[in-house]
Amino acid sequence: MTTERTEVQVRPGVEADLRALTDIYNHYVRETPITFDTAVFTPEERRPWLLSHPVDGPHLLKVAADADSQEILGYATSSAFRPKAAYATSVEVTIYLAPHAGGRGIGTLLYKALFEDLAGQDVHRAYAGIAQPNEASVRLHERFGFRHVGTYREVGRKFGRYWDVAWYEKDL
Repeated sequence: MTTERTEVQVRPGVEADLRALTDIYNHYVRETPITFDTAVFTPEERRPWLLSHPVDGPHLLKVAADADSQEILGYATSSAFRPKAAYATSVEVTIYLAPHAGGRGIGTLLYKALFEDLAGQDVHRAYAGIAQPNEASVRLHERFGFRHVGTYREVGRKFGRYWDVAWYEKDL
């Protein structure tokens, strides 16, 4: 049995990616507790989110695309951790992959590129909240040096049940 390895390019996200990025996110809204959003978005509703990630960060958007077809396979972001000024040197990071793109190392490529770009920014810590259970996400974050700092128990309700969120941090 042979498996084809798709070459993946990681680049900054741009306006033309908005529909594909929205489609990926909406999958997680509809099908999983990974995001606590409960209503899907239109691309127009997601535009402010896209615009909040300029190319000259620290709030960055990295996109993984198939090198041949340019299909968007996933994305990673660093976003404001909290709105108050003293939090400005902290970011919250996240990754979302197209449903068929998991298990191929794309998350690793995205975080590698994101953290390389963050290295030149005035940021001190990265935080990630991971709805539980999500072993794949926990392993990815631990591979990048994140450590567990606490868990909010039953902090979100979706699909008729409560979900925990484990919080991880990484020195930058």
